[in-house]
Amino acid sequence: MRTLVSVVVVLFGVLTAGVGSAQDAAASGPAPEARIAQGLVTGSRQGQVDSFLGLPFARPPVGPLRWQPPQPPEAWSGQRQATQYGAACPQPTRNEGVAGGVASRQSEDCLTLNVWAPVNAENLPVMVWIHGGAHRIGSGVFPLYDGTNLAKRGVVMVTINYRLGYLGYFAHPALTAEAAADAPLGNYGMMDQLAALAWVQQNIAAFGGDPARVTVFGESAGGAAVINLMANPAAAGLFAQAIVESGGGLANPTGLARQEQNGLALAGQVGLSANATVEELRAVPFERWIEATNLQSGGGFGPFIDGRLITEAPWRAFAAGRAIDVPLLIGANSDEASVMQALGVPLESAAVFVASNPEAARRAYGASRITPETYARQVLGDAWFVAPARWIAEAAAEGAPSYLYHFSYVAERRRSQSQGATHGSEIPYVFNNWDKLPALSPLVTANDQAMADRMSECWVNFAAQGRPSCSDAEGWPAYSPETDILVDFGPEVVIRPAFRKAQLDLLLGQFFRNQGMPELAPR
Repeated sequence: MRTLVSVVVVLFGVLTAGVGSAQDAAASGPAPEARIAQGLVTGSRQGQVDSFLGLPFARPPVGPLRWQPPQPPEAWSGQRQATQYGAACPQPTRNEGVAGGVASRQSEDCLTLNVWAPVNAENLPVMVWIHGGAHRIGSGVFPLYDGTNLAKRGVVMVTINYRLGYLGYFAHPALTAEAAADAPLGNYGMMDQLAALAWVQQNIAAFGGDPARVTVFGESAGGAAVINLMANPAAAGLFAQAIVESGGGLANPTGLARQEQNGLALAGQVGLSANATVEELRAVPFERWIEATNLQSGGGFGPFIDGRLITEAPWRAFAAGRAIDVPLLIGANSDEASVMQALGVPLESAAVFVASNPEAARRAYGASRITPETYARQVLGDAWFVAPARWIAEAAAEGAPSYLYHFSYVAERRRSQSQGATHGSEIPYVFNNWDKLPALSPLVTANDQAMADRMSECWVNFAAQGRPSCSDAEGWPAYSPETDILVDFGPEVVIRPAFRKAQLDLLLGQFFRNQGMPELAPR
């Protein structure tokens, strides 16, 4: 398997950039204040945007609170300074130059969030970002996620941390025995996301945000998290809209018994016996668990069916009409196979997704006119990301509107060596934050910047109005299977009907036949 560093490069989809650690916000005006449920906080002002960094939304999950549901944050007296980012949740380290930054400040005391708001904000829409990183790396403090430029467009912007790797998604028989019969267990990272959204509902009005207009959005593992939240009744009422960027959607998570077996094996790796107690598990320094995360090749991270908080694969909730019914913006990129390769998935595995009718697949993709590698890359990307996005858009369209996009834009100076828009490469455009990547910003052309202006406008307008209207995409229609329309963000922004219909129909048909549910296949 390729190194975790390779995974990070593709997950964030940008060139190597020596961004270093997240920097403290620099003040350029009077220090803004906000009174939240836990006490008074003081932030900083940069131009027309106030920021409040490192706000705890839960107690530190340390000691006896490790592998426990997040607990409400403690109140404080006096003023709390909110001018520095909190620590990233424990995770494998990355090299200084790797895109995604260096999580140089790590601690289990990491359940914090960050807020950016226009000066004198009042009753504005709110956007809450859930970062990607394969459920084992990343944080809400990566400079690319700075919310200043989105706040300038008239939203209150929030980024969050959540527990990762085996500190965020872990099961063990001793922990199961300790938990009350109705208590959630195992999916601590998802519990953190729910706790952060509940904090936003309680406190965002203090920063000028409207708790009734919260849009939750994320990319990669963060996009998958949004899909899981939409499929979970525990998230009802915590957000009014959702955006999923390259979040997949047609996965079948493992169950509790399998995760417990993984937990037993992992405990052995850190020197514990099969009969280890919860006290012994929690006594192992977090660094040892991170070392085990590094050693683990393949899966084992992310949401699983624990039978309490998560009871089914998210797609089943969408298929049955049980998903939370809110406006949805969803899509994927043109070279999603980039992340599959980085995760060690061989191109040859593409054959699995077309095994039921390989000749039909070759005809649909025009395999005789392209290289075998290009054919396999397209099948992999479509199977994991593009086809699931279309299916989720269709399943969600029966209630509140859904909107489908495809991102194929490649920065002008990278096109000669690119096979398409890599996984995560839309993020600098959505956040309009090229200036946060100093090694890259000199390479950005006027057309690249125009695309960033356009996409950030689209995303903010969706948060504000429930529909993603923006320059060159006015009249973006809601998705329906009859018209099968999406917006393609490429060198030109184009509204496309029946985008790769034959290819996606074939992939979705095989998936649902394999599940014994052919009635869910495309009509």
